Amino acid sequence: MTNKIEAAEPPAPAPLAEPVPDPRRWWMLPVLLTAMFMAQFDLFVVNVAAESLAIELHATQAALVLIIGGYAFTYASGLVTGGRLGDIFGHRRMFLWGTLAFTAASLLCGLAQSAGELVAARLLQGITGAAMVPQVLALITAVFQPAERTKALGWFGVTMGIGAVAGQVVGGGLLDLNLFGLGWRVVFLVNVPIGLITVLLASRLLPRHEVTKRPKLDPLGAVGISAGLALALIPLVIGREEGWPLWGWVCLVLSVPVIVATLVWERNLGRQGGQPLLNLDLFTDQTFNRGLLVNIGAFGAFHSFLFTLTLVLQGGIGLTPLQAGLTFCPLGVAFATASIIAQRLVRKYGGLVIVAGMLIAATGLAALYIVLTASGGHTSALRVVVPITIVGLGNGLAVPALIGAVLAGVRPQHAGAAAGVLTTSQQFASATGIAVLGTVFFVALGSATTLSAYAGALRWEIAFSFALCLVSALVARRLPRPKPADPPVPAPPAQTPARAA
Repeated sequence: MTNKIEAAEPPAPAPLAEPVPDPRRWWMLPVLLTAMFMAQFDLFVVNVAAESLAIELHATQAALVLIIGGYAFTYASGLVTGGRLGDIFGHRRMFLWGTLAFTAASLLCGLAQSAGELVAARLLQGITGAAMVPQVLALITAVFQPAERTKALGWFGVTMGIGAVAGQVVGGGLLDLNLFGLGWRVVFLVNVPIGLITVLLASRLLPRHEVTKRPKLDPLGAVGISAGLALALIPLVIGREEGWPLWGWVCLVLSVPVIVATLVWERNLGRQGGQPLLNLDLFTDQTFNRGLLVNIGAFGAFHSFLFTLTLVLQGGIGLTPLQAGLTFCPLGVAFATASIIAQRLVRKYGGLVIVAGMLIAATGLAALYIVLTASGGHTSALRVVVPITIVGLGNGLAVPALIGAVLAGVRPQHAGAAAGVLTTSQQFASATGIAVLGTVFFVALGSATTLSAYAGALRWEIAFSFALCLVSALVARRLPRPKPADPPVPAPPAQTPARAA
């Protein structure tokens, strides 16, 4: 009897394995977000320190505007270039050096002995922030797989909103405590230990992947984008305080041809096989474009509202910085709570969460408008708490979902450019909202100093912010709902050796 060997069928090809996620990725996230918090905190904390700076440094009105706004326009105008530098030198390396430089610039701010020194240090702080922040989003996009990326980007949105509110709340508390007799200096010096710890932890946790293809810097694009944004931002930031001089209008007009010429250069460079600083292919994605539009509307409305509300609380109602900060606390708590809840909702409902958040924020603005109309000169901090808490709740739902809506589908090789475009649009929207709606507020206020006049001026700002929220909600309706994650592919059964018949 002969033995026959059964021919085993060739095994089916194994499915391509997903890249193994970095096991330390959730430890990396709080380290990255700490850097984002510092940058956002420093954008807003100086507002509450302005009076102390004027007294102790003898800062003029123009110097105060540059101390507050100088950081904003160097930060915003350098973000796209900062993103490309990360693509060139590696996001890990740029994050480490950017955070270390931001920490050093914060130290220089805290040690400044004159208004001029503080202005220079703040300009440097904005530049270093622009080198640091785009790497946060790029590293999140690169380290987290699509199924987890929405959640990680949601925490980024949480951090942005909390950083803005904390600038008002914590800043007032730090000034009131006057730690070690440092006065206003503590709002900058607090970054030094936090920044050093962040650099130390990041050096241990962030992945050491090499850049396989190094894009070129495109210096003409870098100069053109930075110059165009600076020409627009400088008059927007300081134009009102200077009485909207002629040079400001000239800068605004010149910003348009400079930006248009730069975009034409970038397009032609890409068509010729070069490596433009701003990859215009990003703007062929309708989801990316709609997400940017909603970001611009939401950030312009929210930050101009925070700015004008601070003026009403301190200038109209007469609260101290600490009291004003405590009034913001319920708004901050609502924002943080809603942001955490939003991460779960956005994975199920996608853009509908943004729509709901913008409508809730609009409801809060409408309620505050009614309160101001009814109370007028008798408005108090207690009366505005509930409406502004509703505003915080709505923005807390929308902002984290917005970050994910723009970046969740971006390919890792475009992460640096997309992060730079997103953060630039947010900061530009914030600065523009504060400048334009702040001007509406001050025109409505005029030379009056009564609480009734402040309440009337705030109603004008609320009306415009309400409209921005409704437009943002309308555009957000077109954002897609996330696709359900594919179920894991089961491993093929183990092959048994052939048996003798």
